[in-house]
Amino acid sequence: RLRDTPGVTVLIYDQQCAAQARRFRKRGELPLRTKRVLINEEVCEGCGDCGRKSNCLSVQPVETEFGRKTRIDQTSCNTDYSCLDGDCPSFVTVVPNSDRAKPSRPRFEPIADRLPEPVRLVGESSNLYLMGIGGTGVVTANQILGTAAVLEGKAVKSLDQTGLSQKGGAVVSHLKIFARPTDVSNKVGLGEADAYIGFDVLTAADARHLTRARPDRTVAVVSSSHVPTGLMVRNTAVDFPPDSALHARIDSVTRARDNLYLDAEALSEFLFGSHLPANLIVVGAAFQKGLIPVAAASVEQAIRLNGSGAEANIQAFRAGRKLVADPAWIGSLGSLEIGDQAPVPTVADPAIADLVGPIGATGELARLVNFRAADLIAYQDRPYAKAYVDFVAGVARREREAGLGTGLSESVARYLYKLMAYKDEYEVARLALDPGFPAAVEDTFGAGARMSYRLYPPMLRAFGLKKKISLGRWFDPAFRLLRAMKRVRGTAFDIFGRDDVRRTERALIGEYRGLIEKELDGLSAATIDRAVKLARLPDLIRGYDHVKMANVARFRAEVSRVLAPAEPAVRQPKVMA
Repeated sequence: RLRDTPGVTVLIYDQQCAAQARRFRKRGELPLRTKRVLINEEVCEGCGDCGRKSNCLSVQPVETEFGRKTRIDQTSCNTDYSCLDGDCPSFVTVVPNSDRAKPSRPRFEPIADRLPEPVRLVGESSNLYLMGIGGTGVVTANQILGTAAVLEGKAVKSLDQTGLSQKGGAVVSHLKIFARPTDVSNKVGLGEADAYIGFDVLTAADARHLTRARPDRTVAVVSSSHVPTGLMVRNTAVDFPPDSALHARIDSVTRARDNLYLDAEALSEFLFGSHLPANLIVVGAAFQKGLIPVAAASVEQAIRLNGSGAEANIQAFRAGRKLVADPAWIGSLGSLEIGDQAPVPTVADPAIADLVGPIGATGELARLVNFRAADLIAYQDRPYAKAYVDFVAGVARREREAGLGTGLSESVARYLYKLMAYKDEYEVARLALDPGFPAAVEDTFGAGARMSYRLYPPMLRAFGLKKKISLGRWFDPAFRLLRAMKRVRGTAFDIFGRDDVRRTERALIGEYRGLIEKELDGLSAATIDRAVKLARLPDLIRGYDHVKMANVARFRAEVSRVLAPAEPAVRQPKVMA
C-alpha cells in the first residue's frame, strides 16, 4: 500500500529485540518460556528452509554421515519459535520437567586465583580492538576491561560500534587504556591496535577490521569456532571458509609468531556445558598472553560488578588464562571433540555380508555401502537394498577397469542411497520412532521431558491448514501403523504415492541411474570429472513438498548445464597498428 501511495511514506516496525527479551528472561524481568525446540536430524533434510523463515543463527548447519543437517543451538536460542514455520516434519517441541532436568555442571574443579603472572607484551598503555557477533557479549567484555582499568585509576577511552548488533551482525569495540589521562580519540586508528581480540574468526578475518593491525605491533587472540553466518544458515551451497585461509589473512598483518587461535565455543561447551562463557575464555587467554595492562584481580572485580553470572564468568576468565599458562591442562580433563562433525558410523552388519560381499569394495567405499545397504533393508527390504548394491558394484567395476580410483563409485554410493531413501510418510514415521531420539531428548532436558511432534500433513494442508499442528507421544501408535505400511510403498495400495512429489521422488531414482549409465559408457580420464560432478548433483535435492520440488528443478537445470557441450572460444581478430 505504501508503494502505491504518492510521495514519501514511512513504515515503522516496533518490536522488542529477541536477544533483549532473552536477557530480560534471564534477569527475571520477563517470564521464562519453558517450551524448547529440537530437530530430529534423521528426519531433517538440511534444506535451509527453517533458517530462511526464522533468519535465526541458533538454527545451525551440522555435518553428519548423511550430509548437512540442521540443529538448534539451545544455549543461544531466544525461544521465539519462528523456526517452527519451516515446512518439514523434523521439528519437535519439548517441555522439560524442571524438577528432574539435568543441571549443567563444569567438568573441572574450580580454578583458584593462584595462576602465574603473564609476561607483558604491552606497556602501561594499550590499544585493544575487540570484534565479534552481536548478542554474544562483545560490548560486555569491553565494559569489563574498561571498568578494570578504571578501578586501578587508569584513564580509559572506549567506543562500541553496535549499529549492526542484531543477532548475527558484527559488533566492534575499541578500548584504549592509558596510565594517565590523554587527550586522544576513543577510536583505534589504522595500524594502531596492540591487541586484536577476535571473538569470531570470520569477523576477525574481515579486511575492514584487519586495517587496525600492523605486522610489527599487533598480537591476535582469536576464537576459531565455526559460527555460521546468516547466509550459511539460509543457503546450503555456502560453506565455512577453510581455517588455514582465515588464519593466514590474520597472520599476514599481525605478529604471527605470537598469535593464538583457540576454539572457544568448543572449549566453553566442554568445560561449562554452554557456549555463553566463550568470550571470557578468549579474554582470559588474551590476558595471559600479556596484552591487557591491568591486574587479574581488577578484571575479576569488574566481572563481579557486572553482576550476571559472576562466578561462572570468573571461572571462564581463569580457564582462558590456564589454557595459555598450562596447555596440557585441557587434555587432563578428558577428550575434547572440536567442531560439529558427527561421529562417523563404522557399521558392517554381518546379516548383509552376502549382499555386499560380491562388490569387492575396500576402504571408504566398503564403509559407505555397508552402512547404507543395511539402512535400505530397514527402509524397505533386502531386494531393494540389493538393487542399490548391484548398481554401485557395476559403477565400481567400470571405474576399476578404467584405472580411475573410487571417486565416482563413492559419490554414487552416497547419492543413489539418498534418492532411494526418500522420506515419505512411512520413512518419517520410522525415523520418528527411532529410540535414539527420545533418549537424546532426555539426555538434554532430563527424564520426564514432554515431547510433541510438529507436523504439517499434506492431507490437512489441502483442506486449508496454514501451519503445523502439535501431536504428543499419544500419536506414536499412528506412527507405528505408518511404519508397518512401508510394504505398500510404490504399489497400487500406496495411498500417499499418488502425490506429485512422491511420483517425482520415484522417477528421480531411474533418472539418476540412467544419467550415470550414460557416463559409464564412455568413462575415461577425460570424462571422470564430469561424471563425478553429475553423480554429486542430487545433493541439491533437499527438503519436503514445494521446497523439494523447487530443488528438483535446480537439480535438473544443473544436469543440463553440466551436460551442455562447451562452446568453442571465439577467436578475436588481431588489430594491426
